[in-house]
Amino acid sequence: MPLAGKGMLLTSMDIDAADEADFNRWYDREHLEERVAIEGFLEARRYVAHAAHPKYLCLYSTATLDVLDSPAYRARLANPTDWSRQSMARFKNMLRVVARITISNGAGRGSALGVVRLRPVPDNAGEWRDALREKLAPEKYDGIISMHLLESEPELSGATAQIPATRNEGARDWFVLIDGTQVSAVSTIIAERFTGPAASPLPLPVSVGTYCLMWDLAKSDISHG
Repeated sequence: MPLAGKGMLLTSMDIDAADEADFNRWYDREHLEERVAIEGFLEARRYVAHAAHPKYLCLYSTATLDVLDSPAYRARLANPTDWSRQSMARFKNMLRVVARITISNGAGRGSALGVVRLRPVPDNAGEWRDALREKLAPEKYDGIISMHLLESEPELSGATAQIPATRNEGARDWFVLIDGTQVSAVSTIIAERFTGPAASPLPLPVSVGTYCLMWDLAKSDISHG
């Protein structure tokens, strides 16, 4: 299973141009390491949009879903640094999704990421999951490294006291992640498998987007000296 762990926190947001340099400095010099250092967090990946909205995306992998409701994580949320408090207050159009990793095929991570957002209902979840097991087969496509399905946990997703996420009408949404070597390869798969007639039996996505990897951080990368 190429994605580490069983749980994932997906966050995405926009930021005003005037605040962007400090926002990126905060993410790169404090926030990612602070989050990955929490017990049960395994790694984090930062992305910037190629053709997507919002502009910035981050994926945090956790050993289990329960880590994202653990005392250690809740303590960190309740006690942000001053820099974190200031930075998070500037977020715009933020999406915050806590999800289970239910399908993960392939091996490795790519420099390009496709995100396909789907909106199931309980009556069609089983059928959709079966259809996605067939669609998420990276070995069939040139330039595709791995493909994954995240199923949101609505009770844990959305805003917190310190994180001003937008009201998420799609708290039960699913997110397909497509890791590839190039944006063009990822875009081709989205067009061929998730839009138009080939999307069947799934409906058209709520949204699709492509992102480029900025950098990633694993637990083993953190210096404890």
